[in-house]
Amino acid sequence: VPLVESGGGSVQAGGSLRLSCAASGFTASESCMGWFRQTPGKERERVASILSAGNTFYGDSVKGRFTISRDNSQNMVSLQMNSLKAEDTAMYYCAAVPNSRYSCAQAQTIHYWGQGTQVTVSS
Repeated sequence: VPLVESGGGSVQAGGSLRLSCAASGFTASESCMGWFRQTPGKERERVASILSAGNTFYGDSVKGRFTISRDNSQNMVSLQMNSLKAEDTAMYYCAAVPNSRYSCAQAQTIHYWGQGTQVTVSS
């Protein structure tokens, strides 16, 4: 399985959660890695992404609250989520475009998806 996620769960508004994604079969530091989220009836949206060069990008709704990071020694990507809001409630997916130095902001460009992990924020 190329991507295995961990973390997620339930938290009250204002709280924090951390998601992690372990990559296998390819090198995360040579790839575009990202996190997307989806709620029922809506399209999957990009939350954050990190390019192979280390540049990071965020969706407008999470800027200043979420941080994406990469651990090259562990071949992992994490998403630190602070100041969570009820509207952050969604299924979160790790995503990857292996061996790419380009952006992976569009769901249509993703090669690998994680299994998804639920994040529920209660107000």
